[in-house]
Amino acid sequence: MSPTGTSTPTHHSGVFTGRTRKRFVSYRLRGEYEKPWLEDPKFKRTKYNNYVIYVFVFLGVCAAGVVAYFQIRPAISGPICLVWEDAFDQGKLDDKFWNYEVALDGFGTRAFDWTTTDQANVYTDEKGLHIVPTLTNESTPITADQMWNDFTLNLTADGSCTETRAASCVAHSNSTKGEMIPPVRSARINTKGKVGIKYGRVEVVAKLPKGDWIWPAIWMMPTDSVYGEWPRSGEMDIMESRGNGVSYPGGRNVYYTTLHWGPSSVLDTYWKTMAVRTQRRGDFTDSFHTFGLEWTDKYIYMYMDNRLTQVLYTKFYADRGLWQKGGFSEKSENDTLLTNPWSNTTSTTGNAPFDQEFYLILNVAVGARNGWFEDGKGGKPWVDAATNAQWTFWDDADKWLPTWGEGDSRGMTVKSVKMWRSGACGSAEL
Repeated sequence: MSPTGTSTPTHHSGVFTGRTRKRFVSYRLRGEYEKPWLEDPKFKRTKYNNYVIYVFVFLGVCAAGVVAYFQIRPAISGPICLVWEDAFDQGKLDDKFWNYEVALDGFGTRAFDWTTTDQANVYTDEKGLHIVPTLTNESTPITADQMWNDFTLNLTADGSCTETRAASCVAHSNSTKGEMIPPVRSARINTKGKVGIKYGRVEVVAKLPKGDWIWPAIWMMPTDSVYGEWPRSGEMDIMESRGNGVSYPGGRNVYYTTLHWGPSSVLDTYWKTMAVRTQRRGDFTDSFHTFGLEWTDKYIYMYMDNRLTQVLYTKFYADRGLWQKGGFSEKSENDTLLTNPWSNTTSTTGNAPFDQEFYLILNVAVGARNGWFEDGKGGKPWVDAATNAQWTFWDDADKWLPTWGEGDSRGMTVKSVKMWRSGACGSAEL
């Protein structure tokens, strides 16, 4: 309405031109007319070809649906209870749930790091839990010269070592023998004796470290090792990666998930139950990802971010357990036939040794002498079998140290950990 109350004409363009618009004239044909192309054999063939395409598109959609179904089908049936979660928001690592592992020998992989309880190596802040490697001569009073020669580091004497073997707790530097004090310090923590599950689900939200020869891992080991020493009682690696650049074969754009099992360390048959996940754009140091495990007596399922992104699926068979899967009855060691370590299992689904309670481990190692970093690849400065492997690794520090990220980016940052147990919540809930 205008201020005077009279109606104001409305014009389509908003500006009155006074010109009359031309009437639209349709050129559409009216009435009956011939369509000779419909009788053309080429047109009919094209029409039939289109039908074939439509059929294949339909079949493709159906196939995609089937694949998606089988990806999500192995969901745990029945109730599942969240028994524990840690968002690392208490200002420190909660010793109600976590243990520190302190040692000098690099554990079974003979890594080059000295695992500690030092706040420089393991701490929490608003981002979460950080496990960060540091140089020994920068984070302790031990000098570079002492690391090389004529120094003894004894963790038994100060009571900090958590291992029982002398080699795990005492180190000597001897330049003649090529022996040295571990050149790097890091951390390894676990939930043994405090939190564990036999069947259920585990999810760890983490961002991985950046830097050559850094080895982050999220994995699980048996609480009681009921079938004997490794790998008889099994090992479940949810995530293992390398901090090396993407040009390195298996660098930080790749992670591995693996089940270890076998009657002896020589016959660890992990290669039958291993999978690789590759990040096509960027790498696993750029952002946080969920690394997941789902575990029942019938299968073990590893995934990334959500259950639709399958990484590894291992199904167990009642009539063909892992002893048969590995073909161990046909093998021998030292001219002696092997004994089935799982023959006394009470499992009826063929999943031994993965039929016992496991606990969680988080660690960031540096270097190793077990083949994780292959000799002669990616400029690796040491040889695994050499007695002076740590020495040659440390001597190359001017090349690998600049590749390490700044601050906590050289370490693994864990935003949260969650653990579910199969079955209804009850007295077992933490």
